[in-house]
This record gives sequence, C-alpha cells and structure tokens, in this order.
Amino acid sequence: MRRSRLLPAGLAGVLSLMFTASPMFATKPETRVRAEIPPQYRWDFTAIFPDWAAWETAMKEMEGKMDAFAALKGGLGQGPAALLRAYQAYDEIGMMQYKVYRYPQLQRDVEMRNQDIAGKFQRVGAIFAKFGTATAWFTPELLTIPQAKMEQWIAETPALAPYRFGILDNYRQQAHVLDEKGERLLSLASRFNQTPTLTFQELSTSDIKFPLVTLSDGKELTLTPGAYQSVLQTNYLQADRAKAFEAYLKTYAATANTYAAIYDGVMQRGWFTAQARNYGSTLEAALDGNAIPEAVVTTLVQTVRAGTAPLQRYARLRKKLLGLETYHLYDASIPIYKTDKTYPYEGSKDVVIASVAPLGKDYTAKYLKFVSGGRIDVYENEGKRSGAYNAGVYGVGPYLLLNYNDTMDALYTFAHEAGHAMHTVLSYEHQPFVTADYTIFVAEVASTTNERFLLNHMLARTEDPKERFLLLQHAVDAIVGTFYTQVLFADYELQAHKRVEQGQPVTAEVLSGIYMKLLQDYYGDAVTVDDLYQYTWARIPHFFNSPYYVYQYATCFASSAKLFKDMTTGSESSQQAAKERYLTLLKSGGNDHPMEQLRKAGVDLTRRETVQALVDQMDELVSQMEAEAAKIK
Repeated sequence: MRRSRLLPAGLAGVLSLMFTASPMFATKPETRVRAEIPPQYRWDFTAIFPDWAAWETAMKEMEGKMDAFAALKGGLGQGPAALLRAYQAYDEIGMMQYKVYRYPQLQRDVEMRNQDIAGKFQRVGAIFAKFGTATAWFTPELLTIPQAKMEQWIAETPALAPYRFGILDNYRQQAHVLDEKGERLLSLASRFNQTPTLTFQELSTSDIKFPLVTLSDGKELTLTPGAYQSVLQTNYLQADRAKAFEAYLKTYAATANTYAAIYDGVMQRGWFTAQARNYGSTLEAALDGNAIPEAVVTTLVQTVRAGTAPLQRYARLRKKLLGLETYHLYDASIPIYKTDKTYPYEGSKDVVIASVAPLGKDYTAKYLKFVSGGRIDVYENEGKRSGAYNAGVYGVGPYLLLNYNDTMDALYTFAHEAGHAMHTVLSYEHQPFVTADYTIFVAEVASTTNERFLLNHMLARTEDPKERFLLLQHAVDAIVGTFYTQVLFADYELQAHKRVEQGQPVTAEVLSGIYMKLLQDYYGDAVTVDDLYQYTWARIPHFFNSPYYVYQYATCFASSAKLFKDMTTGSESSQQAAKERYLTLLKSGGNDHPMEQLRKAGVDLTRRETVQALVDQMDELVSQMEAEAAKIK
C-alpha cells in the first residue's frame, strides 16, 4: 500500500527490477571511447545549434546586436519606450549569449583534448569581456532618471513590468554605482582582476609537482588530487592513508608563502573593489548584490560554532567502528562497511523519479521528460572533465553532466544534479528571460531537497541494517561536507579578510594559524589534528576563485532541511501547503531577492533556530546510525 501510494502511475511494478544486473538495467559501458558509448547516454547539442556553421552565424549576429546596443547610449531618458527598447535589446543579446557560450563550453567539457573547441570557447570569453566594457554606461545613465519618474514609467507601461524588480534594485544599490567614467575604469580592470585567480590555477595545476609515494603493498603512486582521494576512500591501512596525507600536504606546504601572496592579492582585490564602491567591508560588498543581511553569515557561523557536538560525536562513532586507536582527518573518508551493491543508471532513473513523487504528478512528468534522452551526459569517457554539474540554456533547457559509475554516491549525485535541472526547468517555464536565472543563494536548495527525498525513499524500502547504515552515513557525510566544512571555510574567510581590511599582515604563518585554530575549535578532542593540516587553506579553490561563496552551501542545506520537514510532517493540509510554497520557490527564478523568496517558502535564515534545526537533524541521524550499527554482525 505504501509503495503504490508514493510511486507515480506505472512505476510501482518496476521496483522489484531496480538495481539488478538484468539486461534491461545494464551496468555502465566498459568502453571509455566516447563514440562507442550509446547515443542515449550522450548529450545532443543540436537543440542549441545544428552545427558549428550556425554557431558562427549566431556569433556574428550577436556582435552586431552588441554594437547596436552600444549605440543606444544617451537615449534612456527619452521615455519609457526608449527604456523598454534598450531592455528588450539586452534580453535578445542575453538569450544569444546563453547559446553561443554553452555550445562550445559543453562540447569542451566532454572533449577536453580538442584544442579547436577550446579556441572557440576562448573567443566567446573575449567577446563577453568587450561587451562588458561597451555597456558600462548603462546603469549610471539609468540612475540619472529620478526613481519617482522611473516608477511612473513602469506603472504606465505594462511591457516594463518584467523589468521592474531589476530596475528598482539598481536604485537600491545606487550608492554603490559609480559614474560612467568610474564604471568604465572598473570594467577595464575586469580581466586584470583575474590575475590572482589565474596564478593560483597555474600554480595548483600546471606547475605543481605531485609526490610519488610507495604504499605498503610496494606499489608506487603519484598523488594527484584524484589519486589522493582514492587512497583516503579505499585504502583500509591507516599507515598508508597517513603516508599519503603527509606527502600530499607537504606539496602545498612547500610553496605556502607563494599561495599566501596570491591569496593576499585576492583579498586586496576584494577590499579595493569594496572601497571603490563605498562598502564598509568585503562581506557587505559580497552580500549586497542579493540583499543578504550580514546577520545571515554571522548567525550561521555562531550557531555552528556552538553546535559542533554532533560533528564530534560522529567522529567518535567512526573511530569506534573502524577500531582505531587514534582518529585523524585522513580517516574521515574510508567506508566503515564494505558493500558490493551496485546502482546501475537505468534503475537509478526510476528510483530518483519515484523518490520525488510526493511533489506531485506535474513535477514527476517533467522529470520523466528530462531524463528521456539527449540532456544527460551519463558516463565517463577519455577527455571528459570530472565531476558533475547542471548547465541551463534559456529557451532550450538544462544539460546535466555526470560521470556515473554505478555507486551509491553516483546515485545521490544524479539526484542532486537532477534537482538543479528541475529547478531550471520550472524557472524557465514560469519566468521571462530577465528573471529566469535563480541565484546561488537558493540554487542548492532544490538539489539537497531532492537528496533528502531520495534518502527517505531508500530507507523505506530496505530492512538491511548495513544498507540502511550506509544510506544514513551518506546523509551525515553530506551534512559534514556541505554544512560543517563549508561553515568552517566561511569562518576562515571572515577572519582572513578582516585582517586585510584592518591593514594587518597576511602571511602563510598567519593563515595557517587561523586554519589550525578552526580545526581545533570545530573538532575538539574527537580528532587528532595533525600539524600539516594547517596548510589546507592553500588547496581550497573557492578561497582563490570565488570569495564569500561557500557559506551559501550551508544556508541552502539549512533551508532545504526546513522545507523538507514542513513537506513531510504535520497535517496533510499543512504538508500540501508547504509543497506548493516549495514549488512556487522553484518557479520563481530570480524574480525577487533570495531571502524574500525563501521567506515566502517558509524559511528565515536570520533566525538561529533555522540553522539549529540542521544541527539537531545531524544529531538524530547519528543516533540512527548507532542503532543500525548495533544490528550489523
């Protein structure tokens, strides 16, 4: 009864076939040659452009439209018709930008060795940078029109209604917009500003010499990032993990002074831009674009600092179950229990769809359509980039990249990224182009909510204590990685950037001291924190690539926990109302500030209890793990 109630029509009968090695649900292809992988598991790019010739034509057309847009300079004040013409022209360019960007970018990511595609992608970046400089006049000119007059124009011109939020948000930020000369000057520095980030990328990828280690079985291994993670995740000898950790971290420690100089450049760039735009801090500057109160970040950090007990409790449980005398951070990735169970992709499609059945028939129908072929690049191939992501193309839809390998982690990654894809589908369907793009601040809500639905679905369908333990462990590890670790990173960024703002020195020793103290604060005596871990900051790309980004992982996770609880507990009517609010959030794109969107959905991130709810959830999940572990022989 319970199974048929939760599954959409037609899916109940396939559950018994899921995750078997039947011909219908074959495991991943043996080949890594892209052309030999069946086409239904590869992207179809023809929905964007039929061929490269069409892409070249669109590039020329887009450049022409960019030149025409630049010619509109000086005319915004002529009236609402002129303003509407400019915004509509900008939309036309924006929709073309999506296509001309994604067409080479997606193909590059599955054929990284193809230099012709890489060159085409670089051409797009150069054109976009040129357009940014050519349009620097727009916002300063817009703000010369009094706000009262602008609101009158919008009220009298229905066609301007879709642009209302964006237009008025410019006035909200008016104090931080420079005059035309100032904006042009800052735009000219846009490519130069990438220098610290590009330097980090070259040092940490092109020029880095990863160490060679000999493990206890006599095999030599070059510790690339992937190989290092593989040792931590698969090698059950603690001595081997310790040896790999020491060699790997020493690689970064050897050039820590250079990494510190680069990071100082990143922070000085941020502080310069913040001051140039009249902000009091880099945090204020980073949050103002989406109208995020600083209290969101500070409350997040304070609540998690006070709520580290479940994190430490989990570390002690791992130490006990692994039978270790001492427990180190390099022990945190090794599975406690081994399993040979596989989760083939075809079966996984049915499972992830069945798991979100509570969100309604319309949602699941759209989900089924999305996974039907051409939009998911499923398996690894030679030259394909690693990882997974969802990339939207307005007017076409989402494209989802996977490197599916039939593991439980791959199943959850699929559910996660497909959550992003469905967010994109609903946003594109219900929003005009100008408000279709949702912010990072809400992006991870859809993905982590889908992961939570998957966990519930899987737990309801197995009594095997080992599988239940592994499912719970996956959920706990997600909280550790996406919540606790990201807040620790945000805590680090706040302390480091504050030193720059106060004119205090930022050296490798200072940065390492901050990071080491954070590890001790968050993990307490539950973990032996080895000295070399103080250099971890040097290998975190987010610090160098996108400052003040990581806290959003944690806020999204806290938001999804609150939303999921509302959708699955309480009376039937309250659950249904919560689901409708949640789906409205997914349909709203970027039509309002993200804090307001979440508030409408039932989440207030300025409240300590919103964050505390996830701390409490972590504690409950660890209790469930302890109960299941007691049943495993």
